[in-house]
Amino acid sequence: MTNHTGFASHQRLPTAVWVLVIARGVNRLGAFTLPFLAVVLTVELGASVAQAGLVLTVFGLATLPSRVFGGHLADRLGRRWTIVAGLVGCAVGQVWIAASGSLWSAVPAVVVLGLAFEIYEPPSQAIIADVTEPVDRPAAYGLLGAVMAVAAVVAGLLAAWLGRWDLRWLFVADAASCLACAVLVAVALPGGVQVAPAAAAVWRDRRLLWVMGSGTVFAVLAMVLVFGLPLTLLDRGVSASGVGIILAVSAIAQVAVQPVLRGSRLQALDNFQALTLGYVLLGAGLIANGFSHSLPAFVAAAVVWSLGDLILIGRALSVVAELAPEHARGRYLATYGLSWGVATAVAPLIGTQLLSVVGPTGLWIGCGVAACILATLQPKLRRLVRSQPPLLGIE
Repeated sequence: MTNHTGFASHQRLPTAVWVLVIARGVNRLGAFTLPFLAVVLTVELGASVAQAGLVLTVFGLATLPSRVFGGHLADRLGRRWTIVAGLVGCAVGQVWIAASGSLWSAVPAVVVLGLAFEIYEPPSQAIIADVTEPVDRPAAYGLLGAVMAVAAVVAGLLAAWLGRWDLRWLFVADAASCLACAVLVAVALPGGVQVAPAAAAVWRDRRLLWVMGSGTVFAVLAMVLVFGLPLTLLDRGVSASGVGIILAVSAIAQVAVQPVLRGSRLQALDNFQALTLGYVLLGAGLIANGFSHSLPAFVAAAVVWSLGDLILIGRALSVVAELAPEHARGRYLATYGLSWGVATAVAPLIGTQLLSVVGPTGLWIGCGVAACILATLQPKLRRLVRSQPPLLGIE
């Protein structure tokens, strides 16, 4: 009988997963430049606020084909070298921005950075699917997400330290972390599966489209958290530094819960049952945000929604990886990942409009109810996915 205890499952994760997690963690430690890009454009390069906003919009648009391109490369060039190419491209864009002496030099650098920015996501997710058994995939994806969350908190501290000298050094440090990650991946990560030259009929797979629809709503809720939580703290009279504390607690909670994710009870749930649980936890945490008026209350809410978030990300990626033909996992995961691009575009508008119309309490109750609705829809989503015949993945 297979031992499904947390420790045993932890040991079962292949070496490739650990290499990837460590490499992406190193890269995430240096990924603290984006919040400072607008500052560099305006303060260092003399751009107006309107010009900086336009450049940031161009960057955001460039990231959309970046993820799709990464998915195609992952299935044709191979997982490992696609990750390396994406990281090197990011390093080039970062160094170019740091060396720019004018706005017009920085603009093409920002475009290069945007086009490379998401390339390594689909192959990273595809490698985990390639080397793990289905029962271990949620834990593997959860481990990657938790390490990335912790690294993001540490990255913020590093940014505060480096930013005291020259903001351009932030971009140099980010480029260095990209190259360090690329070297580790190239040297230590196995090549992965042999990929086929055939094309995948991704957009014809109705199963993926149903899952993507549900995932897009989840992504919008997650991004509303990113944009709406600081504004809520401001409205409730909580110090702005509270955001950093909440993010730190969220990251710690995601690491602390790893043994639970690998426990036999949670692993016994199928992906859609676990998604139901994740949405209930997310909804409870979001509703708790609406009734929080102190930092401890927001921190307690963050623990709840963070656990839901972690379960949802790991299980959703596991569903997509299971739907995909082996040779098309990169493209399937890249297509699913577009839901986050949509969410990044619409969440600020939704969040700010709801805040202005119904206030923080209405915003978070509404988001929590949406999460609970998604929870009730998961059994139907399971039936829809399982009732559709799988595509051959070739057209």
